[in-house]
Amino acid sequence: MNKWHFEYALDADVENGIMYEKIYGSWRIETANHYNDDYRQEAAELVKKPWAKLIDLSNWKTGSPEVIEKIGEHLEWCRKNNMVWSVNIINNPVTYSQLQKMFSRGGTKEISKTFRTRQEGEQFLKGQGFKVKSSNSARF
Repeated sequence: MNKWHFEYALDADVENGIMYEKIYGSWRIETANHYNDDYRQEAAELVKKPWAKLIDLSNWKTGSPEVIEKIGEHLEWCRKNNMVWSVNIINNPVTYSQLQKMFSRGGTKEISKTFRTRQEGEQFLKGQGFKVKSSNSARF
């Protein structure tokens, strides 16, 4: 399955236990709510066993304080539903600070990693035993 919106794209690889994500633009609470709802639907099969998320945040601009709270809640849900790693590709200091607040709110600091390139994130997940679609073969 593959779900795409202007603000985000989700691609659940159930076989290999990875949710691929791309996040775009500036988020308001409505976007975060839609993302959360779509995510739970997209991840329904994925969460039945340990899984990881690989998130490309290189085009994410910012989020309001309500968004930080909502995504923190989302991360808490992910953790409670078998997420073992959250791998984040990010290179913006402003959004990096917001992301750290989301990790704190979601209780995922220990299982959340940040990298500057997708290749570094892929390498980390491979080292954890995940079969990762290379950035060349991924749908997005």
